[in-house]
Amino acid sequence: MSRTRRTDEGHGRLGSVLSGVAVALGCVLFLGGFAWGAVQYQPYTVPTGSMTPTIGSGDRVLAQRIDGDDVRRGDVVVFQQKTWGDLPMVKRVVGIGGDKVACCKEGKLTVNGKEIAEPYLPEGQGAAATGIPTTTVPKGHLFLLGDERSGSLDSSVHLEDSNHGSVPRSAVRGRVDAVAWPMDKFGELKRPEGFADLPGGLSEPGPLTLVVSAIVVGMVLVLGGAAYGPVAKRLGRGRGKDRTRESAGAV
Repeated sequence: MSRTRRTDEGHGRLGSVLSGVAVALGCVLFLGGFAWGAVQYQPYTVPTGSMTPTIGSGDRVLAQRIDGDDVRRGDVVVFQQKTWGDLPMVKRVVGIGGDKVACCKEGKLTVNGKEIAEPYLPEGQGAAATGIPTTTVPKGHLFLLGDERSGSLDSSVHLEDSNHGSVPRSAVRGRVDAVAWPMDKFGELKRPEGFADLPGGLSEPGPLTLVVSAIVVGMVLVLGGAAYGPVAKRLGRGRGKDRTRESAGAV
C-alpha cells in the first residue's frame, strides 16, 4: 500500500511541475505574442469603400509598421498625404519610382508596358473608371489606386498634381497584412501575382502568422496547465475510492 502511495505521490509531484512549466511557458508565449504584435502592427479602421471587395468601409485592418522604402508593387498601404486630405488613406501600390503606368490596354492596367492581371478588382469592373495616360512615377514616389476604381479618389484623379498623382514613400505609415474585422473576412491579404515578374518582385509577408500562433499556443498551454490540478485531483479521488473498495473486499 505504501509503495503504491509513494508512486502516486511521485506522479503527482511530476505532474505539478510539468503543469507549472506549461503555465509559465504559456504566459511567455501569450504575453510575448501580444507584445510582438503591438510592436509590429497598428490597427486602422478603413473609412471608405474605395478598396472593395478586398477591404470594405468600416473594416478593421492590421498594418505592419514598415519603412516606405520597403514597399513593393501590389502592396496595400496606409499613408497620409496632406494634398489628398487630413486622414490616413488605404490604397494599392501599382507603380514605384521610374515605372510607366497607363490604362487601359485591352481593358487592363499596364506597368512598363506589361499588362497586369488584377483578380482583386470587383467582378465585371474594368481596370480604371477613366483612362490613365502614360505616366512616369517620380523617383522615391508611389502610384496608388483603389480596388474599387469607379469611386476611388486615388492617383488617377491627382494626375495634374506636381508629382503626377504619386505620393512620396515617406508618406507610408504601414502595409496592410490582414483584415481583422469583420470575422467573416478575417485573414491575411493575398499577394497579387500580377506584379511578381516585375523587377523587385513582391514583398514578403509579415510575421502575423507567427504572432497569432504564439498567442494561440500560449493560451492552450495556460489553460491546459491550469486545468491539470483539478483534473488530477478528481482522478486521484477516483483511484482512492477504488483502492478502498479493493481493501474492503480483501478483508
